[in-house]
Amino acid sequence: MAFVSFVGRVLFVSVFVLSAWQEFNDFGTDGGSAAKYLKPKFNVFTRNFESHTGLNFPKVEILHLVASAIALKGLGSLLFIFNSSIGAFLLILHQAIATPILYDFYNYDVEKKEFNQLFVKFTQNLALLGALLFFIGMKNSIPRRQAGKRNPKSKTS
Repeated sequence: MAFVSFVGRVLFVSVFVLSAWQEFNDFGTDGGSAAKYLKPKFNVFTRNFESHTGLNFPKVEILHLVASAIALKGLGSLLFIFNSSIGAFLLILHQAIATPILYDFYNYDVEKKEFNQLFVKFTQNLALLGALLFFIGMKNSIPRRQAGKRNPKSKTS
């Protein structure tokens, strides 16, 4: 069963690993196509944040956002493969930050083609987020055995 669980974790993180690898190979000096795709979406997100909260969003370089996304996906995936909750938390952090920014279906009209495409990708990322939360829940619900402590045998007289 341990081998099947390992293979399942490897297959699950393949989505994150392949995405991080593609972004890393395309990174270059300007952040690559990921930065070009993220920049307008992030600008809309910051404008919405500032208009709804009245707070100024801190200035962030898109290049740094793409690099941190690659690092979160890469490190989180590696740790997750080896059954680490920390890896799952890193992937959850990535999903919780990236999903509403990248797949902003709520900024489009329902009749537009982009709405459906973004909504499908948004729900797929929610499914990945749910699977990560399920992993953490299952990992924390299994009682840990205490080594060396055994139930004493009852004496019969």
